[in-house]
Amino acid sequence: MRSKKALVGLLAPPLLWLVVAYLGALFAIFATALFTTDPFTNEVVRTLTTENIKALFDPTYLRIIGRTILIAVAVTVLCIVIAVPFAFFMARVAPARIRGLLVAAVLVPLWASYLVKAYAWRTVLQPNGVLDSTFGTTPGFGLAAVVLTLTYLWLPYMILPVYAGFERLPVSHLEASADLGARGLATFRRVVLPSLLPSIAAGTIFTFSLSLGDYIAVQIVGGKLQVLGTAVLQNITLDLPFAAALGTASVVIMVAYLLAVRRTGALDNL
Repeated sequence: MRSKKALVGLLAPPLLWLVVAYLGALFAIFATALFTTDPFTNEVVRTLTTENIKALFDPTYLRIIGRTILIAVAVTVLCIVIAVPFAFFMARVAPARIRGLLVAAVLVPLWASYLVKAYAWRTVLQPNGVLDSTFGTTPGFGLAAVVLTLTYLWLPYMILPVYAGFERLPVSHLEASADLGARGLATFRRVVLPSLLPSIAAGTIFTFSLSLGDYIAVQIVGGKLQVLGTAVLQNITLDLPFAAALGTASVVIMVAYLLAVRRTGALDNL
């Protein structure tokens, strides 16, 4: 009983920080989205209105929201396609003595500066850059460049949970599938994939949320591409309540996504 009380005492400060700082900040964003801006001074006027929420349903901003979700989904799908075979090689094919080195190799890019990596991709994708000089073509700056850059940036966050999922997968399940006559593809579809689903879903939470809120890489390699993050940045000094409404849209999308993947057990694998 005393140890339980002591544990509660230790957890009280972090929980207080969570409620006051994190949830309080979210509440401030939601509240600001219901205010308005003085058109002459750009000062926030604390008069409740739903005009900013209604403005989100303007076709221009619906396209921006749709484009942002499309980028987040595309990055997530690409990360899954790359991470699953890579993690399988790390966990099941590579000798045990080098698995630690492979995990370290996956982690190394996370130690490099975000900006350095984004500008490196700008150098690769720009006209007369690495791709253009080597293969004679490049996607240039735009949607494809943003998807490629974000896929590279967030790929480790998908590989690591999938690798952990492969590590937890009992070899006996694979052997039993082989003994019953299942071939490799059937084993992957009926045995491996269902077992990996929570780990994959856990990785998608990172790739989807990070892509949904990114705006720096978009500014570096996206050209004139507009997403939610850049829209918030453009409005934050001129119309703070509308910028808060755009931020609220991101939160709502992410909450909906979390509720969708919750049933897979992804939250238990974070």
